[in-house]
Amino acid sequence: MIRSTGRPPPTDAAPRPWQMLLLATAGFTLCFWAWALLAPLGPRLRDDLGLSSFEQSLVVAVPVVVGALGRIPAGALTDRWGARRVFPLVAALTILPVLYLGHLADSLAQFLAGGFLLGLGGTAFAVGVPFVNAWYPPARRGVALGIFGIGTGGTALSAFTTVQLTDAVGRAFPFDLVAGLLAVYAVVAWFLLRDRPGRATATGSLWSRTAAAVRTPSTWHLAFLYAVSFGGFVAFSVYLPTYLTRAYELSRSDAALRTAGFVVLAVAMRPVGGWLSDRAHPVPVLTGSYGLVAVCALVASFEAELVPVGTAAFLGMAAGLGAGSGAVFALVARLVPAERVGSVTGVVGAAGGLGGFFPPLVMGAVDSVVHDYTWGFVLLAVTAVIAGALTCTVVRRRARVTADA
Repeated sequence: MIRSTGRPPPTDAAPRPWQMLLLATAGFTLCFWAWALLAPLGPRLRDDLGLSSFEQSLVVAVPVVVGALGRIPAGALTDRWGARRVFPLVAALTILPVLYLGHLADSLAQFLAGGFLLGLGGTAFAVGVPFVNAWYPPARRGVALGIFGIGTGGTALSAFTTVQLTDAVGRAFPFDLVAGLLAVYAVVAWFLLRDRPGRATATGSLWSRTAAAVRTPSTWHLAFLYAVSFGGFVAFSVYLPTYLTRAYELSRSDAALRTAGFVVLAVAMRPVGGWLSDRAHPVPVLTGSYGLVAVCALVASFEAELVPVGTAAFLGMAAGLGAGSGAVFALVARLVPAERVGSVTGVVGAAGGLGGFFPPLVMGAVDSVVHDYTWGFVLLAVTAVIAGALTCTVVRRRARVTADA
């Protein structure tokens, strides 16, 4: 059942869509910054704790999988309660694991436990997408959701600053900084964030709404596409520092900065993918994106010189993964009823996060066994080709049926 809130907007100080978009993007950025705090410290933790390649990969991957699975209830709760309540709550609760990791964790088990709770920051995505979707008309949702997706740049902030601040000030400082910013945002969002008046609000239990989202025909197609595009982005965001230090023997700081460049380009391409999807259609944008990723992954599999071939391959993958991520949610806005966007976003977002969980583990396992990363990149190329083929066939047909309905 769906009911309307029926509340008219205030006549004197009605919030504007762009204001709500900026607030949501800021919160998403901070939550993702927190979510990615462990990734740049992976090589340091490996040395300090004597971790194997697989254990190091596990430490940086645990927040990813927890943040992914947590998006399912977060999206459903947002459909029911609204982002006005859920967004400040997510930001406030994320402070606790951030402070724990910064001040108390000093063993593998403790970092895994802290990383498990840190995954809460990754659920902010499923809160913001239905919120932004409700504030914008269908013709502008692609670019609006793409701009919101810039919040994934929180991982770039982490890559740019975590190692440098740790070296310059101390281990706890990056965590204290992020915790303080999250606290400020939680207060600001509580007072300023507003759900769109009259938005459709889902009723029923969390389970029933999640089950309805799972039964929506397009959900699993969208989930797979997002697992490839956003999952690939997350995987490289968390594992690229480790890969660059192992394969190319770069310093930790140099690897972190190069990873930040990868993330910045991917983030910048996300609104571009949404904008192109609004102007044309998400299907050709996705097809081209997956094709670019497949070609660049094959080039990277040869482990050519980092400059210029390796760098060009990684930047090409960043562009393809970023544009593809923006196009997927432009497609969500076209295929999914407004009252189910939060629940479907939870499932699709979970798939994207899970898509980022397995590649670091695979890369670490491959390196531990054969001391070579080639097959990891080959698997990425094959997966991108499959995603492109699915987009050109099944997804294209479903998009046409929905448009004609």
